[in-house]
Amino acid sequence: MASSKSIAIIFAFAALFISSASAAFDAIYCLGDSIADTGNLIREGLGPFGAINRLPYGETYFGRPTGRCSDGRLMIDFIADRFGLPFINAYLDKNATFVNGVNFAVAGATALDASYLESIGLIMPFTRSSLSTQLGWFEDHLASICSSPEQCSAKLGSALFFVGEIGGNDYNYALFQGKTITEATSLVPRIVQTIKDAAIRVIQHGARNLIVPGNFPIGCVPSYLTAFRSTNPSDYDGRSCLKSYNAFAELHNNQLQVMLQSLRVQFASVKIQYADYYNAALHLIDNAQNLGFDEKSRFQACCGAGGEYNYDSTRMCGETGTSTCPDPSKRLSWDGIHMTEKAYRDMVTSLFSGNLKG
Repeated sequence: MASSKSIAIIFAFAALFISSASAAFDAIYCLGDSIADTGNLIREGLGPFGAINRLPYGETYFGRPTGRCSDGRLMIDFIADRFGLPFINAYLDKNATFVNGVNFAVAGATALDASYLESIGLIMPFTRSSLSTQLGWFEDHLASICSSPEQCSAKLGSALFFVGEIGGNDYNYALFQGKTITEATSLVPRIVQTIKDAAIRVIQHGARNLIVPGNFPIGCVPSYLTAFRSTNPSDYDGRSCLKSYNAFAELHNNQLQVMLQSLRVQFASVKIQYADYYNAALHLIDNAQNLGFDEKSRFQACCGAGGEYNYDSTRMCGETGTSTCPDPSKRLSWDGIHMTEKAYRDMVTSLFSGNLKG
């Protein structure tokens, strides 16, 4: 059953969109990672993540891969649809139009610069296009469409701006490359400050409607459940998720929310909203059957190579030796890391409507 706290927070997020609908946003800008990337990584060069540029990625809605890390649409696509906007094109798609905004998100991107993460011993497996790189792209884009700061401010004032979700990969790389949760915790203040700096930067350019999402309950994600499987029952909560990893995600989210409150005080005329992806995802897990998902497969990837959670980091979805479940709409997880189109759609539905029933 969803907690009263999760219901309140998701209702608040829904209220933002309901109250903002009359604002008639004419554009969406997005910074982030694979949760929102609509095609930047595949144009940057895929490296070890080449599978996202071939089927079954994209099979459900597009019938072909688009660079989205799912079987179909992402939350950013459903949110654009809610405002009557077309899908927001990837910045690196030079044949695209950007009349209704730009998507700067890159799958695998980090909040912190790659050079810093490498200095503490981490390997950047997919991209070096961190949050600062994406901000640079954003400012380059502004320079191409605005002749003055005043004109840019006017354009951004009627747009919706997503700063994240970002930071999740910083933690993923740390934890999956052997860092302890305690060591990963030392990154949290730096990551939160980096997100704050990014928010201030876009506000200074004229953004007036910001959404800053938090991290997901990573202890419920098949990749984490597989990599950090424990023989100690006390390591799991009542949902069968890893308690310590969810607690870590909550630590990040709590610090992020404290930071956002300080921004609201600093920029009183700007609407700054926290998007609680953590509790929205738990709502799907807790109400899987009622929402049309297979209750017994809540923690199993649709596309994978077998095992308890149908996830194998050495054989990712789309590679030889993997297979796809008959109906992705029955699963929450697509590839053990990212959600299915149906799960993303239900996340957005909950965030918009607040229609949560325990």
